[in-house]
Amino acid sequence: MSFARSRSKIALAIAMAATTMLGACTTYQPAPKSFQEATIQPYRLDSGDRLRISVFEQTGLSNTYTVDQAGYISFPLIGQVAARGQTMVALEGAIAAKLKQGYLRDPDVTIEVDRYRPVFVMGEVGRPGQYSYVPGMTAQNAIAIAGGFTPRGNQRDIDVTRKINGRSITGRTSISAAVLAGDTIYVRERLF
Repeated sequence: MSFARSRSKIALAIAMAATTMLGACTTYQPAPKSFQEATIQPYRLDSGDRLRISVFEQTGLSNTYTVDQAGYISFPLIGQVAARGQTMVALEGAIAAKLKQGYLRDPDVTIEVDRYRPVFVMGEVGRPGQYSYVPGMTAQNAIAIAGGFTPRGNQRDIDVTRKINGRSITGRTSISAAVLAGDTIYVRERLF
């Protein structure tokens, strides 16, 4: 009788452990619709982006500027200009409007991204760390740059943390999904 009781206790313990493990698998939701929508929206500037700003026929103002931690660029004559969350077209308009206020008659401002903020690759990869973002990059490209999957790495899907409308959102997506500058890619350990 004692042997049968201990067997049933062991079976119950195994069933509870399996239920807990399966429950842990469902804690992350698939990537929300806003993840995919963010990849087709105009690029939004944030801290770490380095911009090449040109003002037509104003060589003293044309230079590279980095978006600082507070989300601003420091521009000659006009001082701090808010860049975080702006598109390049909107920032061009903001700089031109400020330059019109007593400095230039009709400023022609153009902005290009000189260097994007990095992506971060963590988890079961060969060399976790920070890597340069390239437009059109997929999670699989970023993982390859980070040394590829370890033998324990889950190669089916990954978790991505992305800032959308000022909020950090994490979702599970396929390794072929597009990533954005500033994303954090996490490769989980596979269960079996």
